[in-house]
Amino acid sequence: MKRRTFLASVIAVPVIVPRIVLGANKKLNIAFIGMGGQIQGHVNTALQLGHNVVAFCDVDPNQIAKSQARHKAQASEVKAYSDYRQLLEKEKTLDAVVVATPDHWHAAICTAAMKAGLHVYCEKPLTRTIAEARAMAELARQSKVVTQTGNQGSASSNLRRSVELIQSGLLGNISNVHVWHPTHSWPCGVPRPAGSDPTPAGMNWDFWCGPAPLRPYKADTYHPEKWRGWYDFGNGSIGDFCCHSFNMPVRALNLGYPSRVEISNVKGAGMESYAQAVTHTFHFAAEGNRASVSLIYYTGGEDMPPKRITDQLISTFGGIDRVGAIVEGEKGLLSAGLWNDQCYVKLNDDKKFIGHEKHPEAVKVPQSLPRVAGHFQEWADAILENGKTYSPFEFGGRLTEIGLAGTVALRLQRNLEWDGQAMKAKGVPEADALVRQPSRTQWL
Repeated sequence: MKRRTFLASVIAVPVIVPRIVLGANKKLNIAFIGMGGQIQGHVNTALQLGHNVVAFCDVDPNQIAKSQARHKAQASEVKAYSDYRQLLEKEKTLDAVVVATPDHWHAAICTAAMKAGLHVYCEKPLTRTIAEARAMAELARQSKVVTQTGNQGSASSNLRRSVELIQSGLLGNISNVHVWHPTHSWPCGVPRPAGSDPTPAGMNWDFWCGPAPLRPYKADTYHPEKWRGWYDFGNGSIGDFCCHSFNMPVRALNLGYPSRVEISNVKGAGMESYAQAVTHTFHFAAEGNRASVSLIYYTGGEDMPPKRITDQLISTFGGIDRVGAIVEGEKGLLSAGLWNDQCYVKLNDDKKFIGHEKHPEAVKVPQSLPRVAGHFQEWADAILENGKTYSPFEFGGRLTEIGLAGTVALRLQRNLEWDGQAMKAKGVPEADALVRQPSRTQWL
């Protein structure tokens, strides 16, 4: 493949035809890029479904070695690559790739894979910047490849049931969605550490930084796992969980872009890393029959949903889960869980939350959405059967844009009137540099 300028305009790209047209063959040839902990479950699932695991790719050979050892019994012939470009060029029989690199690499690798005609599963959030998410969604929309964003809760029957119940009007008009999460273990609210350390043996640190500005390597600071706290590589808590926690309510309420983005209860902002604590509030204007609604994301433990919500959780469950999500409507509440893997209903006259399958009013609502065996399997089956996924890049990109608008407000430390379609903060031109950021092109 020829090197391309990072995220060149996709508007002129012709319709992309998948590299392999599958006939009787019911096994996919899949490569995995970014061999940290998250991708291991996807390798397991691919093997369990009987697909061919062709290659592992990572700039850190230690990550590949661990993956090879872990899956040796079932993937002894897997090939190893340190450069995704070589992988895409040499493996001519590939059908699909799974991308689980740090966020700052998602856009470049997924774009290259889609332009090569490969189906793509990419971990959430879809990209590190809003402009990247828009470009990725547009490319996916034009192409004929099958994409899936890695918000695994999309396959949950409870998520789909929650959508059905909300859209049935069981809760009436929805006013708020409350989501909470405690402090993360990665760096938050801290400056970049001074000095440098030796990189792991064989690792290309310059390549790991890739599109992001090069900085000195520091042990136990960026790689592995702690990169998400740093804005050059990720977007902290809201970037990590927006595609999970906003997934169900955005679907159920058909939310587009927020009209206003606010931050409050901020602690430890103004650094190169995400805040120690912050409450993000996304306001969505009324549209059609839907009233205005707010998505409120509390992170860091400094703020929680109001007592009128938490008291009702305590009365049923005896306490408040470490993480959670509550949909607040005029007729009652729905407890969905952070990953949308719950569906408990409490109407205004109910004394406690009741599981949807036992709630006398919820059981009257008919099923309207299909149920699936699993998120990864849905993607693989869609490739084989010329079907569709529930969380393609077009949808995953919208979730990503919503969450990252909150990061823009946090980094500027101000509330924003947001024009989502134009990807702009009204009257705040300095936001543009955070929506669309320059990239190094050496490794693209």
